[in-house]
Amino acid sequence: MLLSGQQAAAEVRLPRLVSDGMVLQRETVVPVWGWAKPGEAVKVSFAGQTQQTKAGADGKWVVKLSKLKAGGPFQMEVAGTNHLTLKDVFVGDVWLCSGQSNMETPMSRVRDKYPQEFALPANPRIRQFNVPLTYAFNGPKSDVTGGSWIGVDPQSLPQFSAVAYFFAKDLSTKYQVPVGIIKDAVGGSPIEAWLSADALKKFPTYEQQGAKYKDSTLVAGIKQREGAAVADWYKRLHQTDLGEAPGQLKWSATGYDASSWATMNVPGYWANQTPLGPVNGVVWFRKEVEVPASMVGQPARLELGTLVDADSTYINGQLVGTTGYQYPPRKYDFKPGVLKAGKNVIVVRLISNGGRGGFTMGKNYQLTAGGQMLDLRGPWQYKLGATMPPTPGTTTFQYQPGGLYNGMIAPVIPYAVKGVLWYQGESNTGHPEDYQALLTSLINDWRNQAKQPALPFIYAQLPNFMAVKKEPSESGWAALRDAQRRTLVVPHTGMATLLDVGEWNDIHPLDKQTVGHRLALAAQKAAYSDKSVIASGPLYQSMQVNGNKVTITFASTGSGLVAKGDGDLKYFAVAGADKKYVWANAKIEGNKVVVWSDQVTNPVSVRYAWADNPEGTKLYNKEGLPASTFQAEVSNPKS
Repeated sequence: MLLSGQQAAAEVRLPRLVSDGMVLQRETVVPVWGWAKPGEAVKVSFAGQTQQTKAGADGKWVVKLSKLKAGGPFQMEVAGTNHLTLKDVFVGDVWLCSGQSNMETPMSRVRDKYPQEFALPANPRIRQFNVPLTYAFNGPKSDVTGGSWIGVDPQSLPQFSAVAYFFAKDLSTKYQVPVGIIKDAVGGSPIEAWLSADALKKFPTYEQQGAKYKDSTLVAGIKQREGAAVADWYKRLHQTDLGEAPGQLKWSATGYDASSWATMNVPGYWANQTPLGPVNGVVWFRKEVEVPASMVGQPARLELGTLVDADSTYINGQLVGTTGYQYPPRKYDFKPGVLKAGKNVIVVRLISNGGRGGFTMGKNYQLTAGGQMLDLRGPWQYKLGATMPPTPGTTTFQYQPGGLYNGMIAPVIPYAVKGVLWYQGESNTGHPEDYQALLTSLINDWRNQAKQPALPFIYAQLPNFMAVKKEPSESGWAALRDAQRRTLVVPHTGMATLLDVGEWNDIHPLDKQTVGHRLALAAQKAAYSDKSVIASGPLYQSMQVNGNKVTITFASTGSGLVAKGDGDLKYFAVAGADKKYVWANAKIEGNKVVVWSDQVTNPVSVRYAWADNPEGTKLYNKEGLPASTFQAEVSNPKS
């Protein structure tokens, strides 16, 4: 048995990324690596090349293939004491796609917006490897914890990153090569979680924050205490919820008498509309709807926008859907037999964790079946089931500095890629002042770790989000967008401006096709050296002050500047030495914009689109790409 174990340990082993269905990077040096018994001879054969090596004292080995031509499918042979055959291998372009939830958002979330994509035939030339969530604080991991390469087909498409899918589709179509996506993203993650230990040395506060989690005993203790506190909170919630009290008819039951319940309008939040105020716990909602016979006996869908925070939803006493947190859209499909002709009762058991529970404004609230729709907006009955303190706070370990780099980037870094695609920043809008330094360090860090100093890095600028404000104001979202814009000074980078694709009431806007397309344009210029492509909307270049007028010059004007739609340019603001910004007039003169306000006689600063949600911004180039947020100041303002 001991001899058998030794033989198994000596077998050649490959990282999970190097596996069936993978896409290898064309026209560059491609490492293929793995592990074997120290000193063991390993041979790799692929596309007419054969490379040999021996495993080092640590058991690791690596060979390098070179100048592979796009195509496939091929086979790769890896031979040591054992023999491995990797099948269905393509050669094309590979992109490491990282960031937070807007990179992670799958095609399943946008199915209703892009039904045509789900009707397409299989496309094996676009493939994805999904890196599972893993964090580590005691050094880089050598391999990812799971995952496999999958090609696009109607069954697998829902799993693909929506942004990365549309990006890959654009590039595969233009360059006629296979495209591989390494989806390496974690919802809610701040940028500092993606920095290596070397990069964190430049940021002592973050370095110290992450260092304490190297103590595994400390981490285990925190998990135990916080997990127990949260479990106790939910236990007490369920024990005290009057709607599920034992020995009585549950409030979700069809026979329950809710005639004494109060009413509130949906959509909306109970803190704004009811005497409940900002209560935490459980609030039950109930609505009776008349369903015509023509809607009965066929598949149906209940749409409840997004809910804050967690819900269990019933129709006629039957559970039709449940979601554990606020962001996913509630689209609950259910089979025939739930609806009946005449009166139907919809009940929502809604848990609030942080005091602002309710139904998100501006979303769809409807019941559909058989091509007919019932609008569910308007008065709903409600009743408080249980009052609780806010949910106990927890440590989100995957958000701590360095953890995601060690767990999810370090194992991937050796894999040859065309470039990096990055969509992140929402979690850093609370402290945007250090974002340019963090993003610059991340770019340089990953390039250094990959030993590719010119590795293309393409990123998405944050879109518009939250309520529109009538007057100029400070904005963490705008400041972070400007930090992203200023990071373009780093060579071999590109940015997609997204000020017109956001949704005021959803941090996860559905228009992922525009995002993917604009990122692909940026990649065509920065990664493919396509000088003919207009890759960006107007970018601030310089300003000149003459009296009360500021003349602004832009780069990336394409065929010329335009004011999109009707009316004047919006969202330009100027300030004098007091830094009190006021809305300004603006007009296009050639490829420049002249800005002025009668309220500011000596302007020293100008801003454009400086708001969380500069909805209706109109400055574009003729290619249809929007101008970026910016702030600029006179170098030596007059006193």
